[in-house]
Amino acid sequence: MKKDIENEADIKLLVDTFYDSVNQDELLSPVFNGFAQVNWAHHLPVMYNFWSSVLFGTMAYKGQPFPKHLRLPITQQHFSRWVSLFTQTVNSLFEGAKAEETKQKATSIARIFQMKLGLFSTIPAQ
Repeated sequence: MKKDIENEADIKLLVDTFYDSVNQDELLSPVFNGFAQVNWAHHLPVMYNFWSSVLFGTMAYKGQPFPKHLRLPITQQHFSRWVSLFTQTVNSLFEGAKAEETKQKATSIARIFQMKLGLFSTIPAQ
């Protein structure tokens, strides 16, 4: 049995593993590494803080994630792939109530972003 997401080390493992998958993905990698030219040394700690805030209420994340996505050339397909990779990552590393909550929150965030971008969500409930 896998353990649940319990602490900051688990979040770091989740985020690092997920973005390793993103960087190898033929659809998402060009957006992150080509168009956005993400500085991973800066971005990963921001994502640790974001998920710590979302999952544990730490308030470590300071910022507004949505505006950074406005200029990106992304479609429903990108959101579907993002959710799929995120869900696969959680499932490969963790199980339990917090892991399920994490997947639900990721799907909800993707849906909200799609609505704000004027896209219709086609991401199935996980």
